[in-house]
Amino acid sequence: MAHEKTVPLLPCRSIDEMAEFYEMLGFTRIYYQVRPNPYVSMKREDLQLDFFGMPEFKPEDSYGTCVVIVPDTGELFQAFAEGMRAVHGKLLVSGIPRITRPRKRKNVDNLSGFTVIDPGGNWIRIFADKAEPMEPVLSKLAKSLRSAVVMGDSHGSDEQAVRILDIALERDQATAAPVDLVEALAYRAELAVRVDDEAGAREFLARAERVPLSDDERATLAGTLAGLRDLAVGSGDLGQGPVEDLQS
Repeated sequence: MAHEKTVPLLPCRSIDEMAEFYEMLGFTRIYYQVRPNPYVSMKREDLQLDFFGMPEFKPEDSYGTCVVIVPDTGELFQAFAEGMRAVHGKLLVSGIPRITRPRKRKNVDNLSGFTVIDPGGNWIRIFADKAEPMEPVLSKLAKSLRSAVVMGDSHGSDEQAVRILDIALERDQATAAPVDLVEALAYRAELAVRVDDEAGAREFLARAERVPLSDDERATLAGTLAGLRDLAVGSGDLGQGPVEDLQS
């Protein structure tokens, strides 16, 4: 048999909270009931997610998760990001709910992926349906970044990701290529936000800004620089580096 369809059914504390969150991401509510059991269905094109309510449920204790395979993780991320910025003025990158940026995951054959952690604490793991063209040999810093992403974005072990990147940055910052360095500093700044290290976030944002970039490097880092801009919201004036240039 072909053309089967699977719809994840995930727990939450409030179906109204879930509906509001997913509507922000461009989903439409296609079914809703309060009795006998709270239940809501949300759909965006061919992507459908269903949720059941448990008033005493604790999102921080959730093991709810599912994998979504899409043709273009970048396109879907941008759509989600636009909705989140429209409501909150920035991306939510820490706590519950939050979203991670698309990054290649070495634990899934280097497919690009990002994760939405919704108000129910469910991890919606979104991956590309095919790998991008073969990359050149990765630098030591780039390899360490991939390892940090596995810990932070796949396993939720932000403290371990911090340790991996801090060691790598201390070892490789002086010799790293500008693109690799900005990528690593950007992720380190995001991790600082996740672990409530405001001073660290400002430090790593400022360090990323000070990396000199060519026009080609700036184009390569367009998505990363957009992420730095999101992180800089509320962090004050950090100067006239790549983050500020992106806003012009």
